[in-house]
Amino acid sequence: MKNILILLGGGRANGNTAQLAEAFQKGAAEAGHATELISLNKRNINGCTGCNACRYGKPCVQKDDFSSLIPKIKTADLIVFASPLYFWTISSKIKALIERFYCLAEKDSNPPLGRYETYPVRDCALLMTAADNFFWTFEQAVSYYQFTMINYIGFRDKGMLLAGGCGDTNGNPQITKTAHLQAAYDFGKTVYGTQTP
Repeated sequence: MKNILILLGGGRANGNTAQLAEAFQKGAAEAGHATELISLNKRNINGCTGCNACRYGKPCVQKDDFSSLIPKIKTADLIVFASPLYFWTISSKIKALIERFYCLAEKDSNPPLGRYETYPVRDCALLMTAADNFFWTFEQAVSYYQFTMINYIGFRDKGMLLAGGCGDTNGNPQITKTAHLQAAYDFGKTVYGTQTP
């Protein structure tokens, strides 16, 4: 059994991204994993200010909700980032959260690939929705995820589900008219193999 933390970064309460994240959670739970889905819409998380207080053993100077997520991040085996596509990349809520991972880093005397620090290694995955479904729709978001989470922070990628073609941005969610919810359920159920509990 794995501990899976799903971070929902924006979107409407019952919108395409929320439904995608819930489908993933259902599959993972049915596979026997412990799951928690947290909506960042209900949390106040600011971007990093670069003050470096955390690098001197001090708590973050920002008194927002990120501190309550640190224990959950540290105990998660898999962190799933679920985001709608906003201006061709991940939501600002997910971006702010990732910036704050800075406080989890420790000094690395022999950093690979020009890194200055080392992070606790976790698995991660990306779930995204978009109205469009062009060949380039998710290109910038995927680039950010792969560069930041995989190449720099050093998390292990467990996969991505890029759910394009979910309907007009001004209309009602239309993800139920696609195969994406079933794909998300299957992804959650098999993210750590096909064994059952």
